[in-house]
Amino acid sequence: MRLTILGCSGSVPGPGKAASGYLVEAEGFLLGLDLGNGTFAELQTHHDPFDLGALALSHLHPDHCADFGALTVLRRYHPDPPYDVTERRLPVHAPENAPDRLAKAYAPNDTELAETDLSDVYEFHALGAGPVEVGPFELRAIPVDHPTEAFGLRISHGGRTLAYTGDTGPCAALDELADGVDVLLAEATWTDAPGRPPGVHLSGRQAGELARRAGAGRLLLTHVAPWSDAAAILAEAKGEFPAAELVEQSATYEVL
Repeated sequence: MRLTILGCSGSVPGPGKAASGYLVEAEGFLLGLDLGNGTFAELQTHHDPFDLGALALSHLHPDHCADFGALTVLRRYHPDPPYDVTERRLPVHAPENAPDRLAKAYAPNDTELAETDLSDVYEFHALGAGPVEVGPFELRAIPVDHPTEAFGLRISHGGRTLAYTGDTGPCAALDELADGVDVLLAEATWTDAPGRPPGVHLSGRQAGELARRAGAGRLLLTHVAPWSDAAAILAEAKGEFPAAELVEQSATYEVL
């Protein structure tokens, strides 16, 4: 498997940095993970968006799904798509309310919303029912601790596993998500300063502790907020898991 970073800025886009979005590739199949603000532009520097085989959305905060509207415009209005998008609808694995939530974000008024459900170009599947086959991958979604319905995603292929925390505070589900993974892509929005609200995000220290407990092979830190001290977050994570590293937009990582 190969992981590509479309964006890694936490909560909002940062200067020259898109919000959350990632690609996972194997056997020529392209799986998108989240599609936050700015990621659709970055996607086009790597692949034709029509090449997406499926998309998984960990949750529906804008910094993880805002560019879904741009993808919808492309799929509905491109004058010369490479295939019939109504016959080859894109599978979207997302929280149960995604069809309604994303239609409301896309439609500019009540009149259009009344006749817009996006099912003409997408095939929606609710996360959380159990492991599912997505192209060559096994995708497992595990509910995590965030102010809205949110999932960590565990993606396996060829004996290798990547776990993506999505957005979450510390919770027991993360140990199940990350157990024995080859690569842990973990959010680390802020430092471990006192007074952080519970059930929202992880600190660098908490992400490092998770990787150490899980026996992860590699820890990749993402979702660092633009107002956070990235160097301090990395230092916290390294204190618990010395092999931790910060991801960079446009970078690729092999899941080995």
